[in-house]
Amino acid sequence: MTSPSAADAEQLKELAADIALEAGDLARRRRAEGVSLAATKSTLADIVTEADQDVEDLIRTRLAAERPGDGFLGEESGTADSSTGVTWVVDPIDGTVNYAYGIPAYSVSIAAVQGGADPDTWVGLAGAVYAPVLSEMFTASRGGGAWLGAQRLAVAATTPAGALLGTGFGYDPSTHDGDLATVRKVMPLARDLRRMGSAAIDLAYVAAGRLDGYFERGLKPWDFAAGALLVAEAGGVVTRLDTASARPMLIAAEADLHARLSAVLDDRI
Repeated sequence: MTSPSAADAEQLKELAADIALEAGDLARRRRAEGVSLAATKSTLADIVTEADQDVEDLIRTRLAAERPGDGFLGEESGTADSSTGVTWVVDPIDGTVNYAYGIPAYSVSIAAVQGGADPDTWVGLAGAVYAPVLSEMFTASRGGGAWLGAQRLAVAATTPAGALLGTGFGYDPSTHDGDLATVRKVMPLARDLRRMGSAAIDLAYVAAGRLDGYFERGLKPWDFAAGALLVAEAGGVVTRLDTASARPMLIAAEADLHARLSAVLDDRI
């Protein structure tokens, strides 16, 4: 298959943003319904699961109608092979725990990639990260830059004050000691640390210069597909270490900070 043109990538971006907007509105409505109906935390967790599925169903249905033949990789509904060379990588609600607790830092993440479901072989074409409660839509297309609405984004320049870094921890308690050890490694480079609970938002914030850098182990492809393209199109660098392991490390930052984070976090060095 020939590579999509810049115009093709821009069209994919516009479609991703349009669907993300509709999906985010559904997620917000389902959250309101859950709060009004749930009497216990366990019931709320069930509603969150249903909302994830409902939102992904909406996205998948829209994509099937607009782009028949494209592949699909979603957190909730699995994979479908592509006959066009384009695959959509979708996290319907990134930051589900935030969503459950009523914290507004959650997002819909939709990316179009050239290739299949393996992030080590695909090429990012377009992406949208929409935070519905915050009413912020981040978009990017390959070669077309990264945007917050009409504002073009650029990663933050390195400063002597230290880097404001984002990260996240896995939910498996057995991994917490390792995650805390990783934080100790990077703190000499840091001004401070933020842990917002949505990888897609963290990466969007790196692209927007709101965070200087971001690192996290154990992300799934749908967690970072759109956000990684945002960072790259905003002039940053995104790499993954230990990709053969169960918990690869993703690092995203401006080039100089990325190199310093990589030197600290790459256990092979």
